[in-house]
Amino acid sequence: MKKKVINKPLEARKASPLLVSLSAVFLGIVAGAILIGLIGKNPIAGFDRIIFGALSNTRRIGNTLGMSTQLILIGLSVAFAFKTGLLNIGASGQMLMGGIVASILAYYLPLSVPRPLYLLIVIAASAIVGALWGFISGLLKAKFNVHEVVSAIMLNWTAYWLVYDWIQRFIVDPTIVVKSKPIADVHTLRADWITKLTGFSTLNYGFIIAIACCFIIWFILEKTTLGFRLKAVGSNRFCAEYAGIKVERSIMISMAVAGALAGLAGLSYYCGYSNIMEMGKMPNEGFDGIAVALLGNCSPVGVFFSAIFFGILKMGRGSLAATGIPTEIADTIIATIIYFTATNVILSNFWNSLFKKSFEKKEMALSLALNGRDPSLLTKEERKALIREGKAKMKNKEAK
Repeated sequence: MKKKVINKPLEARKASPLLVSLSAVFLGIVAGAILIGLIGKNPIAGFDRIIFGALSNTRRIGNTLGMSTQLILIGLSVAFAFKTGLLNIGASGQMLMGGIVASILAYYLPLSVPRPLYLLIVIAASAIVGALWGFISGLLKAKFNVHEVVSAIMLNWTAYWLVYDWIQRFIVDPTIVVKSKPIADVHTLRADWITKLTGFSTLNYGFIIAIACCFIIWFILEKTTLGFRLKAVGSNRFCAEYAGIKVERSIMISMAVAGALAGLAGLSYYCGYSNIMEMGKMPNEGFDGIAVALLGNCSPVGVFFSAIFFGILKMGRGSLAATGIPTEIADTIIATIIYFTATNVILSNFWNSLFKKSFEKKEMALSLALNGRDPSLLTKEERKALIREGKAKMKNKEAK
């Protein structure tokens, strides 16, 4: 006798964050194709050049991953703060502070220091300084209710002028007074085995640090009570406070962790992807990370793949010039994707309406084919077979 299995009733599917993000990417690419077409160029050739410029050989792939490293860490920084209901728009300043401290250490620490110890020192220093810079915003928010956006923007410019002064004071290149002295390769995050493996690209240990940070942030958010408290504060600060969660401490911890991640981004960029710092330059990665976090739905896994995607666009845009297409098209595609990601409610409603129509059609088909049978006693296979039978009956009725 066939065993009957009690199944859940049919339920209308909901649009997943992944589907919404992929929809935003698709619409951004379509918008880019239209723009390329409007200027009289071939969209397929344009996207082919972007892929060629970013992924055509081992060296380009390495450079793309090197470019993506900073975006991963900044995206994680923004996403982590957002989980606590905060917007870390100060990642540029935190990145600068992590980068300048790491650069000064790289220049002044003797080359005789064992490399493992040196790496540990600069990683810890950049993370601590970035955490301190983020903690200031968290402290002002928690204790004085100063909005983190206001304090973070002011701290960005504080970091900007500190870096401007410290480059001249400690590590200026006398031949080019607007830049720091190049850091010796042995004091960067570059490794000979990675460089040779990727055809002498800019990929470095920073990428491994970024992957490790993705796992650590995922573990904190999903597997620890700290992560639960932070997310509770982000969901509803007042309910969290009523439940006994120390909201002020959570805010300060969240901004400090976000700052540490951005500080590591500064280390990976200025002591890995590059080996100099320029005066009077605010890193755009601090703002690009907001887009990365939005597209990645503020999840560590999503942020990782979102950063790789943006890295491909950024690295591949230089090859557009060969086709006569302005490189700004790639930036326009990124901006369009951000726009559609920001309007995710519209995309979610669109997909939910489609899923609801599909659900209603399946429910109607099942009711036509049941013939008095109890739907709760159907196996999964029987349910699918009856739905197919019901749809066939509906088609026959429409044909008549």
